[in-house]
Amino acid sequence: WDAAALRTRLAAGDWTVVEGAGVITAEDLAVGWLLAGYRFDRYRGEAPERPGPARLVLDPPPAALAVAEGVWFARSLVDTPSEDMGPEELEEVARDLAAAFDGRLVVVRGEALRTGGFPLVWAVGRASPREPRVLDLVFGPEDAPKITLVGKGVCFDTGGLDLKPPQLMRLMKKDMGGAAVVLGLARALLAAGIRARLRVIVPALDNAVSGAAFRPGDVLRSRRGLTVEVGNTDAEGRLALADALAAADEEDPALLVDVATLTGAARVALGPDLPALFTPDDVLAAELLEAGRQTAEPLWRLPLHAPYGEFLESRIADIDNAGEGRHAGAITAALFLQRFVSPGRAWAHLDVYCWNDRVRPGRPKGGEASALRPLFAAISRRLEEGRP
Repeated sequence: WDAAALRTRLAAGDWTVVEGAGVITAEDLAVGWLLAGYRFDRYRGEAPERPGPARLVLDPPPAALAVAEGVWFARSLVDTPSEDMGPEELEEVARDLAAAFDGRLVVVRGEALRTGGFPLVWAVGRASPREPRVLDLVFGPEDAPKITLVGKGVCFDTGGLDLKPPQLMRLMKKDMGGAAVVLGLARALLAAGIRARLRVIVPALDNAVSGAAFRPGDVLRSRRGLTVEVGNTDAEGRLALADALAAADEEDPALLVDVATLTGAARVALGPDLPALFTPDDVLAAELLEAGRQTAEPLWRLPLHAPYGEFLESRIADIDNAGEGRHAGAITAALFLQRFVSPGRAWAHLDVYCWNDRVRPGRPKGGEASALRPLFAAISRRLEEGRP
């Protein structure tokens, strides 16, 4: 972040690094400098103000460019208004990514979701005129370590029939931030040349209001077979993720990570800058926390406290998607998701904000790729050490 600040504070001219002159690495310097250059000007009639005229002359490690481009990519997806970044546009983004890195994209859309293994995605997305869909991307050789990323792609969240108040709906274009992060992370990992069988699953949908909307009190059957009572239609993200996680889990990946703008409770607890990390795997937790420290983008582990599962009990179904109480909302959401992942799986859930509320060096106000850099660092290290 110090390097990001330099971009606008140095005098005009070319600047470079003297070997041994400080503790900052060439990679950190390059990443900070590049992140400071991000601007979202798609809808600007006039050219926005740009950083100062200083230039950095540096031959950065390839990973630095890959990471910075991945962050820019994810930020731009979050910054794009929902009108231009709906389920169809998100599918096109996935299609372009598959074409760029020799991947394969399978899409399940509309009514086919109900019979094709994603009934919860269908239930949440059916009220919108924009067809819900599941995007399933695969890259890399079959015999490589299997890493699967799942991202929440709710392109706009009204809250459904449990409608959000206006002040909370204002930023709901960013409710597909988890999808943006995993797509940007995949782009960064592939550009860096990792050897893995990388799979990315994104349920892309709107949580809209119409006569076809799912209702509080409905009981829905999930891909895994568990029945879910709808306690609150504004707890829709975990429903869509449940089917996506179940599909991911069936393939027995060596590592499974999901990223989602899931709960306001996580933000109340940790604020906008600290993604909440949940995992039953202590080794994986330590690696992710260390990666957060190394990248100056810390994560904070919260407990998967099993007794709080009682808050999700339903009188008529296997589980309630929200429960009746208001306590421990981020934890109960994570416990809900855990029901759709096999015990013993190396799995991590990150509850993220994906937005900068204020301007800071390298972090302009607007969309953010929360947790992308720590995830990139941790996954890269695992692969380098031969353990996915």
